[in-house]
Amino acid sequence: MQRKNRSIMLALVLTIVMILSACGGGSNNANTPEAGSDSTNNTNAANNSGSSDNSDTTKEVNLKMIFVGPKPVDYDSVFAEINKILKEKINATIEGEFLDWSDWAQKYPLKLAADEDFDLIYSANWAGYNDMALKGGFLELTDELLNKYMPQTMTAMPEVSWDQAKVNGKLFMVPQNRGESIEKLILYREDLRKKYNLPEINSPESYATYLKTVAQNEKGIMAFTPETGDWKYHNLDRVLLKQQNEWNMFDLDLPFAFRLDDEKGQVFNVYETKEFKDLLVYYKDLADNNAWSKNVLNSKNDHQADFKAGKTASITHNNGTLGSLMALMRQENSPYEVALADVTPGKKKQIAISTQNGTSIHATSKNVERSLMLIDLMQNDKELHDLMMYGIDGVHYEAVGDDKYKALDKNPNYTGFSNWNFNSPLNRDNEAFPQEANDLANGWEADVYHYPLETFVFDNSKVKTEIANVGNVMLRYAIPLEYGVIKDIDKGLVDLNKQLESAGIDKIQAELQAQIDAFLANK
Repeated sequence: MQRKNRSIMLALVLTIVMILSACGGGSNNANTPEAGSDSTNNTNAANNSGSSDNSDTTKEVNLKMIFVGPKPVDYDSVFAEINKILKEKINATIEGEFLDWSDWAQKYPLKLAADEDFDLIYSANWAGYNDMALKGGFLELTDELLNKYMPQTMTAMPEVSWDQAKVNGKLFMVPQNRGESIEKLILYREDLRKKYNLPEINSPESYATYLKTVAQNEKGIMAFTPETGDWKYHNLDRVLLKQQNEWNMFDLDLPFAFRLDDEKGQVFNVYETKEFKDLLVYYKDLADNNAWSKNVLNSKNDHQADFKAGKTASITHNNGTLGSLMALMRQENSPYEVALADVTPGKKKQIAISTQNGTSIHATSKNVERSLMLIDLMQNDKELHDLMMYGIDGVHYEAVGDDKYKALDKNPNYTGFSNWNFNSPLNRDNEAFPQEANDLANGWEADVYHYPLETFVFDNSKVKTEIANVGNVMLRYAIPLEYGVIKDIDKGLVDLNKQLESAGIDKIQAELQAQIDAFLANK
């Protein structure tokens, strides 16, 4: 389920990529215990604070976990309660470190590249899971380890979820155990739409009308604010490029896509398509009409916070995130009337694979067994799961039956960070979650489109240098083009594709297509 800085980052990208390349390799795993290691393997046993016998938790350990998102205001009180139970059950405690949304994309890979001392880390396909796994940042999770230290999860997790999380046949993540939609929506100010008597927002054209009207008439309110991060695409591309054209842009760090209904999985360069050029014209019109800040490439604004505060009139994200923000605004009696818009109705909808959210173990963790025990409890122990996901009953939420909750006044003090890795059948739904969001989700989930390449994972080990070079080109040439900074679209496209050619895009595409062909041949 889950759980999200552009031109100022351009000068740092090469440095970050070079550091990422040094993230490790398989040699990092030498410091971690083999499954089933015991006193016969004294070296590994000495390096690990937990014994191979999962009943032997005599030595207390403190586990450190990296989360994405801001540190919750009530972190101390909630984690104190979590640690009381963990100490009783597995003689361990957990300490969280939080990478704020404003700069998580830069700090996250550096945590692994610097070989810092921690045990667990939130991981996700959108946070570079495959790449980090191939670089050796995560510990390989064998069946022996999982069966011994995560028996409840092994029973509860569908086999397909494990398969979807494998990279080159090896597992480096305990994925979430609950499906979710990955399609994006628009959250907008319905009161402003009504104020200017605008048509229903249900298409790219009607959305553009809304944005331009707000930009022209509402001083002090930005019409659209993008999500921060070193994204290599426009924040609206997942809606207006991917969903609108029924493509799968399976790696948002590369300019490649394939059509969902193409059984052969023929990959193409997004930037060479008519659809992309048409969208550039659409974006340039919006930029020229001040739909977003002229400083957008340098912005570190939290788009959800800005929307909640009435500083922006629309944002985009997934259904769950936007529905939760709507529920919070209504709970706090926001003066703004807000609504959801699906501007790609009738288009094929996809569902997230299991790696949308997950937990990985640092390749150099000395507490592997206890880390696995913790994940097992967080996904399957009701009391711990409730604490981690919702906070303290009676303070942050009130339990409503077994599967719902009511958000209390202090609920905002324990939200906004990546606890979604522990999604499981034990999840509760907010009873105040907007019915319109539920209706959209139910409609999509009843008609999910499945395709042969749904679980394909690209092994980029042979083209790492080219991928780094292409990523730099996307940030330097494509992002300014998409946000309307480049005046001449035709020239901008020529320059972009020329730079991509020099960066080695053809080599990447050939390797990608070869792997796709091999994958489909074995289906």
